[in-house]
Amino acid sequence: MRKSPWQKPSSPSAGKHRAADSRRRRLIDYPRQGRTGLRRWLPSWRLLLGGFLLSVGSLCGLFAYVYAQVGIPDENAAVRQEANVYYWADGSQMVAVGAVNRQIVPLSQIPASLRNAVVAAENASFYSDPGVSLTGELRAVVNMAKGEDVQGGSTITQQYVKNTYLSQEQTYTRKVKEFFIALKVSRTKSKDMILQGYLNNSWFGRQAYGIQAAAYAYYGIPAKDLDPSQAAMLASTLKGSEQYDPSLSAANHARAVARWSWILDREVAVGRMTPAERATYRTFPEPKKASVATSLAGQTGYLVNVANAYIGKRTGLTDRDLARGGYRIHTTFEKDKVRRLQQAVKEVTSRGLDPKNRSTDRYVEVGAAAVRPEDGALLALYGGSDATKHFTDNADTAGVAAGSVFKPFALAAFLDGERPARPIQYSGYTPPPGLADMRNALVTSAHAPFVQLGKAIGWVPIRNTAVKAGLLKSSMAPLEQTFPIGTSTPSAIRVADAYATFANAGEQNDPYSVSRMLRHGKPVGGLDRPRPRVAFKAEVAEKVTRVLQDVALQNGTQSIVPGSASVATGADDLTKSAWFVGYTKELSTAITLFRNKPGQGRLLPLSDVGGADSIRGNVFPPRIWARFMGFTGTFDLNRTKPAEPDPPTQSSEQGEDASATDEKPEQGAEASSTPKVVNPTATDRPGPSKEPMANGRGSSTTSDEQPNASQSQSQSQDGE
Repeated sequence: MRKSPWQKPSSPSAGKHRAADSRRRRLIDYPRQGRTGLRRWLPSWRLLLGGFLLSVGSLCGLFAYVYAQVGIPDENAAVRQEANVYYWADGSQMVAVGAVNRQIVPLSQIPASLRNAVVAAENASFYSDPGVSLTGELRAVVNMAKGEDVQGGSTITQQYVKNTYLSQEQTYTRKVKEFFIALKVSRTKSKDMILQGYLNNSWFGRQAYGIQAAAYAYYGIPAKDLDPSQAAMLASTLKGSEQYDPSLSAANHARAVARWSWILDREVAVGRMTPAERATYRTFPEPKKASVATSLAGQTGYLVNVANAYIGKRTGLTDRDLARGGYRIHTTFEKDKVRRLQQAVKEVTSRGLDPKNRSTDRYVEVGAAAVRPEDGALLALYGGSDATKHFTDNADTAGVAAGSVFKPFALAAFLDGERPARPIQYSGYTPPPGLADMRNALVTSAHAPFVQLGKAIGWVPIRNTAVKAGLLKSSMAPLEQTFPIGTSTPSAIRVADAYATFANAGEQNDPYSVSRMLRHGKPVGGLDRPRPRVAFKAEVAEKVTRVLQDVALQNGTQSIVPGSASVATGADDLTKSAWFVGYTKELSTAITLFRNKPGQGRLLPLSDVGGADSIRGNVFPPRIWARFMGFTGTFDLNRTKPAEPDPPTQSSEQGEDASATDEKPEQGAEASSTPKVVNPTATDRPGPSKEPMANGRGSSTTSDEQPNASQSQSQSQDGE
């Protein structure tokens, strides 16, 4: 090829400059120009330094960006959920009720020994670290990649963040968020606040979230009462209760003992326990057997329902309000009395009833209540076999006629001088029966003297006296001739409370079941106990009590509890219920028995319940009471022994023997008088004749007139 005559020849120096310019234009000289062989592929120190600085800068920028973008989210709603905790009268925990068994407590109520055990076992550098552990994070990431457990790779702060702000899923995204949120939380919250949140939110097994619930679940005590040895055992369950709850298996027990011992040694190693103190803890603190702390089975559900009903009436809190949780409810129920009453019912009915082989023994229900006369505190009740299976509370229901246990209120009305504004007019003068007649009638359950008493003083005063004593007006039956002999249907709670008025010298206290209530440490208002009311004069209450003590002496009740007063239903009570009431100055107890088939609208008859000798089931309530009071034998009332008659009165000289017993024909004839003018407030209802039977015993209503106990309106403790 021929060169152009105009082209200048190139010099060697010009080629060198072009090569140098080419090298300068390369930002990264790699592979290295001008090098051959292996040196061409080895990066220069400048390249290495630049790459390192670029990587560090990029990571720092990314860290700053993510740190700025990840904020502290709102707390999970679940970590704010608490159970409502109910306590026995002695302050011990009865049950925790709620979706989450958690009881949040401040750090001041968590002993230092437990804090030391948790810090030593979980994160010894907790008080000095920035809230995260890089080595722990790397270990967790590696374990996650292998599909292994990542527990143990996080600090207490990170675990607090995971429990409080994030989910429990094991993903890389969650771990990154956990890391950055932990850094921010560590800068915005004190270490004590973080530790408090961690101990209140952590899972300890046995359905327990938080240390307070765990302390009750494992040892039955509040967290503040844990000793260092128990604290170390509970700290071991943070590693996984399914592996370290010693009650689950022998292998678990061995692991728990080893972990407990290691934690105590670890506390010494990190300076949180002295060797001398460690030497005192050589015996493993065995926890109690595992149980469901939130169970409402047995009597617990009935106790909780009665307490909730009382709270609603006195404070206005609804079920929805209570469902928010966090309430600490101190009840009046005494653990030993509740258990004794339950055991008494179980033993007596299991011995006396045979539902498999005797159809009349099926569907038998028992309700009972015990009240402290001094202030109306409800100390015990029996609502049924199991609150999770039998949903109606037999102790707090209406629909079961009181029978002869209502008669003392008629006696009290007579002794108190109650008279109707418009007396009932009959064909002839009806004097009140003699006291001996009424006392004998209370022993034998005869009705005629009290039918006669109703004619003499009227039904309105009897109703007023019963209501003043503590029965609810809504449970009163229509006013008619059978009213004084117990057609009204009060609950066992109200009957026990009304008899407590006799024991308390005529001062009536409404029954109550909650002594105090707190939420987040602050008292809930409205639960101040009202002052007692004077139902009737003290001498009236004392006279009634003396009569019922005479009855108790005759029927044998005082052989069980000396000085007690009692009354019971018996052979002449044709209602479909059996009752017994026994009381002293310290305790008033009412027990009822009836039959009710679920879904039926009427009570079933008591004929042949417990066999032919059970007096239609009337033998069982006294036996239950005797067993509740500590008697271990079989107790039966003496229902026939007569009392000494009163001396003749003026009325008897006029031809009306006021002291005649119910067995005398003239008494029966008088009791059978047909009324001409009836109190206009009284109402009639269909059913058996309102006249006493020809033998002098007043008839009682039958089951056809009695509503189903399970379907009738429940009677509250306070008010109507």
